[in-house]
Amino acid sequence: MGAAHAPFLFWDGRKDSAWSQALGPLEDAAEHGGNRVRLVRLVLAQYKEQYGKVFGAVPEVGALPDDASPNGTQAERAAWAALAPASRDGVNRVFANMGKAIAAYERNVSYGESRFDRYAQATVAGDGPGQQALTGQEVRGLRLFLTKGQCVTCHNGPLFTDHAFHNTGVPPIEPAHPDRGRTEGLKKLLADEFNCLGRYSDAKPEQCGELQFLSANDMGQLGAFRTPSLRNVAARPPYMHAGQLSSLDAVVQHYAASPPAAIGHSELAQPRDNHAQRQTIRLSADDIKDLAAFLGTLTGPVHQPR
Repeated sequence: MGAAHAPFLFWDGRKDSAWSQALGPLEDAAEHGGNRVRLVRLVLAQYKEQYGKVFGAVPEVGALPDDASPNGTQAERAAWAALAPASRDGVNRVFANMGKAIAAYERNVSYGESRFDRYAQATVAGDGPGQQALTGQEVRGLRLFLTKGQCVTCHNGPLFTDHAFHNTGVPPIEPAHPDRGRTEGLKKLLADEFNCLGRYSDAKPEQCGELQFLSANDMGQLGAFRTPSLRNVAARPPYMHAGQLSSLDAVVQHYAASPPAAIGHSELAQPRDNHAQRQTIRLSADDIKDLAAFLGTLTGPVHQPR
């Protein structure tokens, strides 16, 4: 939900559009485990007419092997390299349009009204009874979210995210091999043939300003990960970029503890720091429970086409 509004996708931001993001899982061995040529052959065999109505004439791809991909097994990569450049381009064009079809559907999937939304509307309208949409504990949690919890610093706007990348000292799954986060994601994004400036993008170069000014050597992004939306957050544990924390209480406790980063530098202020932009997050055990309770009020229905 809300993917169409995100300028970058995946935890490390290695994709810059919903359609490009949709392509990754199709070939990922840990997800769908397909390969590019097999997927395109499927489209040509079963959806050629529907494809033509949406995207126009199917590109000429010539005779294709059963399996080939620049991201597959050694045999699949060899078969991909053996294809004529025009065939590879045609396959890429159909593959890209598969992502655009998925993204078109995703654009119609949205969040419905949550209890927090009803509370906010009632507060603006001066509707006292309407404000009972939240309990006293949840209102206390909202105050903490906006004040000493400092959550709103990054979780703001309609989707409760600044769409940026932050290092907050989240412990790595493998301490000996911490994830480099946005630093590696930037390199992958800039090299991606399906990015905003790539030949398969429908965007004009002037619409890709963010991509044009990104630096692959920005070490300030080391160990930084994308700020997720908090909409429906209580319904989707575990949390953080690798599921390191199992509950919202544990997430809030992490920020209260503000541990140093295993790689890069955490943006969270430490008690001993003289931090220029942040104050130390100081939350009691009751504060942590109140904040976690407030986060539960952001859950609402999911609207999608039938």
